[in-house]
Amino acid sequence: MSSLHGFVADTVSFSCVDGPGNRFVVFLQGCNFNCVACHNPQTIACPIDGASKARLRTIESLLTQIGQAAPFLSGITVSGGEATQQASFVGALFTAINHDAGLQRLTCFVDTNGAADERTWDDLLPVMDGAMVDLKCLDPQIHYRLTGQPNDQVLQSIRYLQRAGRLYEVRLLLVPGVNDNPALLHRTAAWLAAVDPAMRVKLIGFRCHGVRPMMPELNEASAADMQAAAAVFAGIGRFAVTVV
Repeated sequence: MSSLHGFVADTVSFSCVDGPGNRFVVFLQGCNFNCVACHNPQTIACPIDGASKARLRTIESLLTQIGQAAPFLSGITVSGGEATQQASFVGALFTAINHDAGLQRLTCFVDTNGAADERTWDDLLPVMDGAMVDLKCLDPQIHYRLTGQPNDQVLQSIRYLQRAGRLYEVRLLLVPGVNDNPALLHRTAAWLAAVDPAMRVKLIGFRCHGVRPMMPELNEASAADMQAAAAVFAGIGRFAVTVV
């Protein structure tokens, strides 16, 4: 068994919104983005930063916790923060799950911002069943405004994971007045359709709950906003679109 330790911000024993089925979720500490609309801002800080309240956890301790919930689970999702910032720990955890007779039926997913290189994905692909990639914005300038980072690796990861058969879903957080312009959404849908016209796409409306105070304040997405965005995607490709 691996002796690796990981900085874990939190765990959730049962979740139906972090991948297919009922899932155990591990939230890792540390992120290479600084998203203004982040719903887990406490997980952004570097694990060894004084602002971080992450706990150093072993693979063994997580397996024990997962095992207690296993009869009711479909799989495991590692989120964050950004899971790929601790890729070695994620790989070791997934490897341990895959080799545990009582847990190996569980699928192993990563929830990621996509800002990782191909070498990182190559290390994870043999032990990972799928990835859910957050695409903050196709437009690089708006993406930088939202995250403080470029989006070239994100787009590369979406293409790479799709070719590898590990792209489970692309998630778009829609912030009214920032990244929901109809023309931009049309370009985004067209770009994704060129990667896979039948991919799963989840449209997520921005909510203020849990985010950091900011000026100017971001607006929450209304039902009408989400319906309009879904209509754009419905007219392009054969996407399996869900709206939340």
